[in-house]
Amino acid sequence: MAESAAQPGSDRHAKPIRSILVTQPKPTNDVSPYSLLAEKYGIRVDFREFIDVQGVPYKEFRKDKVNILEHTAVIFTSRNAVDHFFRICQEAKLEMPAEMKYFCISEQTANYLQKYIVLRKRKLFVGQRTAADLFEVIKKHKGEKFLYPCSDIRKDDLPEFMRANNLKFTEAVIYRTVASDLSDLAEVKYDCLAFFSPSGISSLFVNFPDFTQDGTRIAAFGPTTAKAVRDANLILDIEAPMPNAPSMTGAIEAYIRQHAAQSGALTGKDKSASH
Repeated sequence: MAESAAQPGSDRHAKPIRSILVTQPKPTNDVSPYSLLAEKYGIRVDFREFIDVQGVPYKEFRKDKVNILEHTAVIFTSRNAVDHFFRICQEAKLEMPAEMKYFCISEQTANYLQKYIVLRKRKLFVGQRTAADLFEVIKKHKGEKFLYPCSDIRKDDLPEFMRANNLKFTEAVIYRTVASDLSDLAEVKYDCLAFFSPSGISSLFVNFPDFTQDGTRIAAFGPTTAKAVRDANLILDIEAPMPNAPSMTGAIEAYIRQHAAQSGALTGKDKSASH
């Protein structure tokens, strides 16, 4: 945890968290980990996307001279990549050949792929959860010519892996990640702001250039988001995933319990549950 001299952290944990702004879309399921957290601790949880995904127009995509059908495999690392890839294919009037292979970062992404194609197990390859897991799968298919549809803002790990292993691949930027327009929000005065990407931190200052943290707790998911928080000279109070808290809600709850226990604010029932 990094704390700046301008914002001493000695008393910042004393005030309980009563409101949280989650910088993601509201869950479609009424019973989500956030709703359970809100009910358990009497917290108001609001949701607002801080970043917006905009598809690259087909005319602009054509300027990059990417021939999709020259490739034998496609790598998908997100649902956005799936959506915008098939949007481009539709606008180009392209139909994916039956022999095309698909490499997905997770089962969740692979299942989402069924929205567009009939999945054939012999043509589908899935990592466990992370890009590193997928790398091990890709290594077994060095003869393929891979297409990597992605955003203009993406991690370097996949391209670096492909180059380091002399794999044939083409990057195709098919969507962009930009700051959402939050002009309808007068301010972001919450006890806690939860971020999930460096782009979310950028959006905060694009929309609220005079933002000061004061006593607001900042939560970040993932090491790159945590780094963006510190680079913005903000205090990082809650970091996920951690060994004892693999999810954002788990990390926030661990923070609430830790500081409530220190101040004696937990009920007897909650104290017994914390041991």
